[in-house]
Amino acid sequence: MNSSTPGARPIAIIGGTGPAGMGLALRWARAGETVIIGSRDSKRAEQAAATIQQRVGPDAGISGMENSAACAAADILMLTIPFEGQAALLKQLKPAMTEGSILIDATVPLAASLGGRASRTLGVWQGSAAQQAAELVPKGVSVVAAFHNVSAELLNGDAPLDCDVIVCSDDPDAAQLTQELASKIAGVRAIDGGKLENARIIEQITALLIGMNIRHKGHAGIRITGLPSSAYR
Repeated sequence: MNSSTPGARPIAIIGGTGPAGMGLALRWARAGETVIIGSRDSKRAEQAAATIQQRVGPDAGISGMENSAACAAADILMLTIPFEGQAALLKQLKPAMTEGSILIDATVPLAASLGGRASRTLGVWQGSAAQQAAELVPKGVSVVAAFHNVSAELLNGDAPLDCDVIVCSDDPDAAQLTQELASKIAGVRAIDGGKLENARIIEQITALLIGMNIRHKGHAGIRITGLPSSAYR
């Protein structure tokens, strides 16, 4: 794997034209990161990148590409797609992933209740969506679970956020890089959540937060309290 320091390394946001992908692209572009928005449709990706550039300014390092091209152009990959498309897309992108790449997966296996609102998580044979991703990527690609519990609507705004991002991975270097990227978003603290197997807990919290947001008409995130300051990045 290359240097674990973000900044010079571009971030490809796969499925980046949705609300979560656009929000992360906006926040990282503002922080000076080089961002590639990926989409099944290259024109749609380019339009999304142009929208972000209008908000950030002409010096923003952002572009749009088809998903496979975006994947091949970066070794930090951020996956922001619905669970039902995760496996098929990762199988499609596998040839474009290079050894030493990091896949940050925010996928949540949500089941829709009546009215189409997600109220619970589906059972995943591997234990979590992130663990499923780890089985699908090429050998030498590290998987990190993160950004599940951050409001996409707030990410697309201008105000600092008020939440923590829990990062789970079996690769300490990949986890550290992801924490550094999370901390570049104003108001976000990043915390090491341990092994990738803990992702199943983080994914389940998302369904709880969605239900709370529906009931209380808010944008709830999570804050972890009681840890020493060294635990937060």
